[in-house]
Amino acid sequence: SSGINAEWPLRPGKEFIEVNKKNDALDTLHEVLRMRRHRQYQHDLHEPIITLYLSLCVELKKGHAAKEGLYQYKILTQNTDINSLEKVIRRFVHTAENRAEEASKEAKSSKGDMANVDDLDMLYTPESLMLATVSGEDDQDRADRTVLTPWVKFLWEVYRHVLDILKNNNKVEKLYQDMAQLAFTFCIKYERKTEFRKLSDSVRNHLNLIIKHSHQTNSINLNDPVSLQLHLDTRLYQLDCAIKISLWQEAIKTINDIHSLMQLSKKKPKPQALANYYKKQALVFSKANNRLFEACALMKHYQLVFDQKKTATIQEKQMLASGVLMATLAIPLPASMSENEKYLDLQNSTKDKNMTLASYLDLQH
Repeated sequence: SSGINAEWPLRPGKEFIEVNKKNDALDTLHEVLRMRRHRQYQHDLHEPIITLYLSLCVELKKGHAAKEGLYQYKILTQNTDINSLEKVIRRFVHTAENRAEEASKEAKSSKGDMANVDDLDMLYTPESLMLATVSGEDDQDRADRTVLTPWVKFLWEVYRHVLDILKNNNKVEKLYQDMAQLAFTFCIKYERKTEFRKLSDSVRNHLNLIIKHSHQTNSINLNDPVSLQLHLDTRLYQLDCAIKISLWQEAIKTINDIHSLMQLSKKKPKPQALANYYKKQALVFSKANNRLFEACALMKHYQLVFDQKKTATIQEKQMLASGVLMATLAIPLPASMSENEKYLDLQNSTKDKNMTLASYLDLQH
């Protein structure tokens, strides 16, 4: 019967689990996923296998093994049962997030000593081990190192591997964007600046792949307004997170990414998204002490609210107008350049920079 057929591939794995040989169970289930006789997808057969397999990966903190299993499952399901792939991935990520949350509670800290871990991909360097030996560690430090940090590292691996598996596939593009936003949320929650930079680079590289391989089967079409909006929503969230974590260079890079996406599209994003974008730009320019472009961004935001937001009150419009006026009055007069600065061509350099910033605000020059 189909019940017996669905059960027997799981049996060896379950037997290993019963005698606490979980690594052997993981290897056995991985082989089952790769078997030629199981290359034709059967929901009742394959979904229980991958579910058990991924639960073991979480328990053993085996990020790379999880990626290999999910890759095999993607091959099986992407043309037959994409909903199963999405369900399996969402459950897997949710389980890993819960384990990290439980570890936070056990260590009695959401961040703990995580600030001392510069890079989760290089947890134990010779310098860090020597420092721990020399300086000693209290109970909280030890709890963070042994309980919290390994789970946070694993969760980071989960996000990274899942995004790599889902990249440039129009069948799972909403899932990809959801996972990217969860990964940025993770960086904020655990104050992971290094991982935020790596994540930003990854999604930027994935976007380049979309542009480079736009004619491949299942590739994402950025001329589709729905696809473009998904990307813009994630980039705007990324920009918001970069501001929250005070990574201003990453914020500028993200603004450049958003501008590039807008240039690729034949249609402008929704006015609400555009207004949000200009408002965030104004904050970034403010932090950079660039009063001219802060005022320009505030003006663009005001124009969109005034023209498009039918529910905007007179008080709201007055407040925004006052903000534009104050920002404009704060613009310093341009300083004259010395002969040395002119010789070094700093004038043209400043002009080129301003032209780039002006393009971010869609200003004519």
